[in-house]
Amino acid sequence: MDDLKSWKALAAEHRGITLALAEFIANLRPRDVPGHTQDVLAKALVDTVGCGLYGLTTPWGRIMRDYAKDRQGPAEAGLWGAQARVSVNNSVLAAGTAIHSFDFDDHSRAKIHPGALVVPVVLALGERERVDGRTAMVAMAAGYETMNRVSQAANPSRARMRGWHLTGTTGTLAAAAAASVILGLDAATTASALGLAGTQSAGLWAFTADGGMSKRMHPGRSAEAGVAAALLAARGFVGPRYILEAEDGGLLFGMSDSPRPGMITKDLGSFWHADATCFKPHACCGSNHACVDAALALVRENDLDVADVARIVAGIPSVVRTQTGFDYRADSVLNAQMSLRYNIAVAMTDGQAYLEQFTPERIVEKQVFDLSKRVEIEIDPEIDRAYPDIYGGKVTIHTRQGKVLTRQVDYSLGMPENPMPHSEIERKFMSLASAAVGEEKAGDILVLANGAFKAKSVAPLNVALTEVTVREPAGAEVAATA
Repeated sequence: MDDLKSWKALAAEHRGITLALAEFIANLRPRDVPGHTQDVLAKALVDTVGCGLYGLTTPWGRIMRDYAKDRQGPAEAGLWGAQARVSVNNSVLAAGTAIHSFDFDDHSRAKIHPGALVVPVVLALGERERVDGRTAMVAMAAGYETMNRVSQAANPSRARMRGWHLTGTTGTLAAAAAASVILGLDAATTASALGLAGTQSAGLWAFTADGGMSKRMHPGRSAEAGVAAALLAARGFVGPRYILEAEDGGLLFGMSDSPRPGMITKDLGSFWHADATCFKPHACCGSNHACVDAALALVRENDLDVADVARIVAGIPSVVRTQTGFDYRADSVLNAQMSLRYNIAVAMTDGQAYLEQFTPERIVEKQVFDLSKRVEIEIDPEIDRAYPDIYGGKVTIHTRQGKVLTRQVDYSLGMPENPMPHSEIERKFMSLASAAVGEEKAGDILVLANGAFKAKSVAPLNVALTEVTVREPAGAEVAATA
């Protein structure tokens, strides 16, 4: 349907979806958010803050924090790990970058990372506006729902194949939605905010070509753009209120050759996409987790020595092959996290794919590098048909002794069908946060994060994140080529 005539007919049929979404956001109240959804958002808040603290130990997280500190602006909100107050715009730019700095933050099958940009907006703008925990929860719900629906409406697989990084392209609208709730904007003004956010939509997948840092920046930049959009709309700066469905220049048609505008309003208010939030036990691309789980299971169940492995075949969807099936070059931490070949090889070798597996030193070690070269990628037709509704993967291991071992995983650990309980999210938080700020400070922040939705103000949490001293960087981004 990648032609203007067809799009115009579809756009006319769905005219008004941007305003309908804005009305949902403006009218959303705590009682409207189901209890299960609130529980998922509570886990997301804890998980996101932990990822952000660890992200501040990375070079790219630190660069953006220092950049935001230098830009300063009015002292409206805390700057995480900097003992300084800056403008809300600069605060969310740095925090969003830090959260996504190790690709360990929550995601969804809409191919987005909502927590990385929604949570910074809620905490920073919430601090400035002195909002309570219930308002913060509603703002998170609005942001998560907006981001998921816009991505689904763009048709995430098709948008991804055009080279868009959906966390960047849809994140601006999610940030604007969350900010609109915090600011208490009415529906018309919220529609303007969405329009101003959508016209700033950006984010391209070119970072895998050379391991550039741009992927880390996309959530921060989206959060910054969304906050600016809401603040401008509140001042009367009018945005395009048909940003999603406009016949000429509508976001959905610009992002995809097969947009699905009806997804914006389908079951709006009764079906909550936040319930399908996925949490990561492995520090790599979420699309690779099924294969990582399959490989780990085969090694454990068969007491397999990786020295006995002749070849490994990973069966995946076609989109994932484009995204993570490239030849592993051992040239950057980012590419190691994205590379399915490396993820499988290091998980089989070490029994996990956690922090220690993604350091500049580890990603070039010869044993793992050599094993990654024995990983073959193929498109599995059944798994391909089910994607992205099911993020499945199949691993087949051929041993030097002639054995063939196969395991398919449809729902990896952390998916809503195979959830990580809150206690496991807390364990992950303490691992990440303790590495960044020490166990005592991490524990104090965990208490604040767990109680945020019931607090009279979210400011103490953002203040605590600002006042911590972060340990030295985890390592340089670019490693020597193996």
